[in-house]
Amino acid sequence: MALNLIKLSVGTTSVEDLVAWQGSARAKGPDGLPRHVTRMWPRRAEELLDGGSIYWVIQGLVQCRQRILRLDEVIGSDGIRRCAIVLDSALTRTATARKRPFQGWRYLPPGDTPPDLSRSRESDDSLPPELSSALADIGVI
Repeated sequence: MALNLIKLSVGTTSVEDLVAWQGSARAKGPDGLPRHVTRMWPRRAEELLDGGSIYWVIQGLVQCRQRILRLDEVIGSDGIRRCAIVLDSALTRTATARKRPFQGWRYLPPGDTPPDLSRSRESDDSLPPELSSALADIGVI
């Protein structure tokens, strides 16, 4: 089973905001794929690249994931080596799950990942974050 990452999507209020951000030139690499640049290089890279995804926490809830395609080395203008986590451009919505704030990214074992939403539910209107949070708290979604 592949290992996953979990990361806060800072500054976004919805999955649609994340899609819009990743569509911007600033979030794309030279190959046109979205990427997230981080200071830390994952030590468990092989496990991540064996089908792993990054699960995005938006407004305190895990709401979607993206498959990790590769890890690229990026050297900033300051000369510091960083890791660009290159992502599939397709986002998969997941069942919402509450997640407390944390810094950076964390490993997320396969057994702790929320399930993907069925294709028929992916086009459902998003619930307001407060309602999703309340429903996740009581285990309804």
